Order: sequence, then C-alpha cells, then structure tokens
Amino acid sequence: MNNRMDSGHLKPPIANKIPQRTSHFGRALTDDYAWLRSSNWREVFKNPTLLEGEIRNYLDAENAYQTSVMADTVDLQNDMFSEMRGRIKENDSSVPVKDGPFAYGVCYKRGAEHPSFFREPRAGGERFVYLDGEKYAEGKDYFQLGGVIYSPDHEKFAWAFDDKGSEFFDIRIGRFSSEMVDDDYLTNTSGNCVWDAQSQGFFYTKLDDNHRQSDVYYHKLGEQQSNDQLVYHENDPGFFVGVVGSKRNNSIFIEVHDHETTEIWIIDASQPLSKPICVSPRQKGIEYSLCDGGDVYYILTNSGNAKDFKIMMTPVGALSAEHWQEFIAHQPGRLILAIDVYANFLVWIQRENGLPQIIVVDRQTLKKHTIAFDEETYSLGLQGAMEYQSSDIRFTYSSLTTPQQLFDYKMDLRQRTLLKTQEVPSGHEPSDYVTRRIMAKAADGKYVPVSLYYHKTTKLDGSAPCLLYGYGAYGISIPASFNTNSLSLVNRGFIYAIAHIRGGKEKGFTWYEQGKHLFKTNSFTDFIAVARCLVAKKFTSHDRLVAFGGSAGGMLMGAVANLAPDAFKAIIALVPFVDVLNTMLDASLPLTPPEWPEWGNPLQSKQDFELIHSYSPYDNIERKDYPNILAIAGLTDPRVTYWEAAKWIAKLRAMKTDDNLALLRVNMDAGHGGAAGRFEKLQEMAFVYAFILKVLGRTR
Repeated sequence: MNNRMDSGHLKPPIANKIPQRTSHFGRALTDDYAWLRSSNWREVFKNPTLLEGEIRNYLDAENAYQTSVMADTVDLQNDMFSEMRGRIKENDSSVPVKDGPFAYGVCYKRGAEHPSFFREPRAGGERFVYLDGEKYAEGKDYFQLGGVIYSPDHEKFAWAFDDKGSEFFDIRIGRFSSEMVDDDYLTNTSGNCVWDAQSQGFFYTKLDDNHRQSDVYYHKLGEQQSNDQLVYHENDPGFFVGVVGSKRNNSIFIEVHDHETTEIWIIDASQPLSKPICVSPRQKGIEYSLCDGGDVYYILTNSGNAKDFKIMMTPVGALSAEHWQEFIAHQPGRLILAIDVYANFLVWIQRENGLPQIIVVDRQTLKKHTIAFDEETYSLGLQGAMEYQSSDIRFTYSSLTTPQQLFDYKMDLRQRTLLKTQEVPSGHEPSDYVTRRIMAKAADGKYVPVSLYYHKTTKLDGSAPCLLYGYGAYGISIPASFNTNSLSLVNRGFIYAIAHIRGGKEKGFTWYEQGKHLFKTNSFTDFIAVARCLVAKKFTSHDRLVAFGGSAGGMLMGAVANLAPDAFKAIIALVPFVDVLNTMLDASLPLTPPEWPEWGNPLQSKQDFELIHSYSPYDNIERKDYPNILAIAGLTDPRVTYWEAAKWIAKLRAMKTDDNLALLRVNMDAGHGGAAGRFEKLQEMAFVYAFILKVLGRTR
C-alpha cells in the first residue's frame, strides 16, 4: 500500500495487488484485492479489534484520505447537521398504544441519542419509564436497541441490544415492579422474542457462527441459556427462521422462508414445549402468512398462481392447504401486502396503480370500504392495534411534502381521528413544495414511476441539481414519504427523485419478478432510463445529476456506474453489494445461501454464473472515465461485508482514467445500518450531502 504525502495533501492509498486465481465452469477469474477479506471475519463481527493488521492499516489509510479530501467541507457539514437536527423535536414522544390495563409508548429525552420506553395507565396518568436506552448506551462506541417486548401479564419485559454493529443481539429481562434486571442473559440472538401465554418464558431465534437464524429456542425465566430447549431446527442454510405470536397470545408461529417460499409451524402458546405442527409443507415458489381469527385462520398467499396474492380462510382444526377456502380473490395488478385480523373486522393494505390503500372488511356482513387519500403520491403504514377485540386501528400517512400524520380509525363508524402530526421545530410549510409523479419509458417500453419533490421556486429548465434514489430488489417498494433530511438539499434548489424501478413491487408482484434473477439487469436499465428522462424533461442535466443507493441499491449504483458513467456527475453507494459474484460463490458467508433465489446460484448453474459475471459491479470495472464516487461501509456489517466496498474502490482507483474522486469511508465501530444514535445518523448524512455539494461546486 502506498499512501504518500505530496505538497501537504494526502494522496489516495493504492492497494497492493495480490492476485488470487479461481476457475468456475471453465472461466478463469483473477481477484487482485481478495486479500482485503479478513480470514477471521467471524471473529471480527464479535470483536472488531481482531481485524488483521495489514487490512486495518489499509482501511485507516482510506479513512484518513477521505477525511483529508473532505476537510474543506467541515463547516458545511456542521451547518447541515445543525439544520437537520433543528428539524427534529428532541423531546418527542409517541402516542401510547393501549393494551390491557396500560398504554405503551416510546419517547426521547432532549439531547438523547437513544429512545426510552414507557407505559402509563390506560385511561391516562403518571408515566413510568421502564427502559432508558441512553443509560445502557453510555460509554459504548456503538449501541443499538433491538426488540423490547412486554409479557402478557404486564409484569416483566424482555429487551435486546447490539453493541458491536454486527447484529448479534443479547437479551435481558426487566421487571416493571422495580429497576432490577433479572439474571437471565442470552447471547447470539436475532434480537426479538415472543412470550408464552403464562409469561413464564419466551421463544427466540439464535444465530449460528455464520450469523444465520436456523434455531428456535424456548427460554424459561430463571434458567441459564445453556438449558434452553431447542424447539425447531432448520437444516437448509438457504432458509431464514423467525418467530411471532398471535394477537390473542394463544399461538406461536415459527416462520421458515427464503425469498420465494414459506413454511409455517404452530405451537400452542400455553404449552411451549409441545411439538410444532406444520401448517402447509414448503413448496418452491409458494408463500403464505397466517393471522388468527378466533375459530378460523386467515391466510395471505400466492398459491394457485395468485401472483398479487389472495386471502384464504380455514378452520383452526383443518390447517393443511387442501382445506383453505377463498375469502378475497386474486386480482391481477392489486398487490395485497399484509393482513390484520380482529374479532369483527379483517384489514389489509394493498398497492394498486403504484399507490397504497387500506381496506376494511366487516367479517359478518362482508361489506368492505377503502380509507381514501387525495395526493398524487404518498406513503401509508398500517400499525393496527394490539387488542383482538378492538374496533379501532392506527395508521400513518405522509407524502414527500406532508409530515407524517398518525390517525386512529374507527372501523365500525368509518371515522378517522388525527392523533399527531410530525413536528418540524425549525418550521415547514408544505405549500412551499411540490410533489409529482411522472413516468419514464424503460428500454423495453415499460413505464417506470418516478416520485419528484422540489421547492415551488425551483426552475425546471435543466439547471437544477438532482438527487436520484433507487433500490430495486427483494420486492421492496420505496415509499414516497416525508424526510426532513432531504430538505437540506431541496431548500438549496435540488430536485429529490425516487425511481420506482423493477425489483420492487410498486406495480405489483410481476414488477418484482421482472427485476430479479434472470431479469436483474432491468433494474439497472430502468434507473438509467429514469436519469435520461429527467434530463430530457429538463428537470436537471447530467452534470448536475447524483445517484444514490444503499445495500442492494448499492449494487445498482455500481452497475449504473459501469453501464452509463456519462449519465451522472456523482454516485453515492452506502454499504454497497458490489462484489456480487464472489459473494454468491462463497456459501460460508451469512446471507449467501438465502440469497440464491434472488440472484441465482453461480456455484451450481453456469447460466447464473455467466449472468452475475456479466453485471457484477466489481467484475465489470473498465479502463474508462467514471463519475465521482463515495462508498460507505461498516466494519462489522454481516449483510454486506466491508471488503466489498474496499475492493470496489481499490479497483476503481487502479482502473479509471479520470481525475474524479473515489472515496471510501469505513465506519470502524458499526455495521450495516451505520451509526445507531439518532444524531450520529444525521452527522453521517451531513457528510454525504456535503460530498454531493462539493462535487457539484455548490459548497457556498
């Protein structure tokens, strides 16, 4: 590694080339930077100080270089951080959710990075803070709270935390009657648990050494973790395992799934050590989820070629699929996303014509109605209610211009009540901003929805800078929701755009299928088509256009950098999945086997190998000009390992023929989500925005 000083300016580190050669399906591969992958990566997840010295020195050099390059933006970063912080109500509190004799909520103290959890008497009264996240984060470089789950008897609670950033969560037990913490201490969990019906213990998933959720255990209070009972073990490393509880606290659901197949097992919550019963054995490509409806179960499924899902029902005593009866038929183009069941009502959230809707059905009369909204593009979140007998549900609404609103909705009376509107202390007038939705024509003639957000004074003559965000994977739809951070760009004349490309489900399940596996490249060409559309329609110009994406969206960033470097002035890639081929060839990595249905299995399929090799960003870097590029990684990230971004930037720097920036910032104290504290996250975003303004020459 060469990291010279020249005229007082730090030069970019040049990574050593140590060729590693492999061969697959007759094709020889050479990886000059494979040495950046630490041989003891499993240990590093749990103890970052164990990172190999040569690799740490290189990452430190990259951090020193990006700090040097960005030194002239420190004041700008501080200004933008102050702006962002000024838009957050620091002593904020949620509206408590009623459950039994109490109502539970989350709040922040002024200046606190981490939340506190409270409860109060159902009818109102003195608030009791039973878990102070700030207290437990004290003195730690990283701290992230996981699940905080109170017991059905309302006497105790389980809470989880991760203090490495590697998503290995520890679980502790607290009691409402005192500030004492029980001796129960569980390690290597996923961070969530479900109590049994008697509140004597709980179910949780344990992570193995490869960071995979393959085992469900039952922990009885007062016992050592070594005595916990194994309830379910999954042999296939390609499947995730999770555990959830029913609203009536009578059933435990063990959910086994990959990205296209589901299998669910049920346990009687009052008999936690009873043998799990399989609902319907896994069938490749068949997904389903279960909701308890008293004497029946409601099932959301894509079985019977219902790509956009339908709702079935079956008696409690007849679980297997041959007994399922149709309740809500499949309707192509109307994607049912999730269902929620109450004593008198069935509720679901769906997406139609690219927009979300909430539907309510009376279980007795079967009459249904839609909760309607007026804006051209918006975001909905169905929170539901904790109690099965409830006639009220709770949902959130926002748009790119409208701060989040929280509503209670009376299903029987069809009345909504506004409970809270997100407060922007520094001030925000929605009428000062414009939100629009346009359609961009893709390479194959499909039309890609694009959400736009800008100040009403912004000129639409091609002179405005634009930040274009994209993701396009796993069927995840990107909501057009309010984000106070983006105001720091929009108020500086930027257009903020979201490309709803294939790989998400914005236009139904087929929209997802057309952007995965064999059709993955549609995600990339869709994004490029959106970029060119924005320029053609004079919203921006290519020398003012910045692309932004993270994780699988970071793969998108790497791919479009290779395919259309002329389309962008800069590219921001957070925890980018850019070393796709090498990762999918390594079955030991945490997410590789579960990811094969999404990307393909290059170990077993020559077709998959050739396909991934054709677009993997790291493997397709060429000797040509590239945009300015910023990559951000986390040392303890178990989802997208740090070495993907490190290798990508090292190879880019060696191959590209331009003088544009190629920066790598590695968070040495965090993982996939970056910093955990709410203000620490703002500092990271201020850094990203400062980079954007720097490369656009707009720091003043």
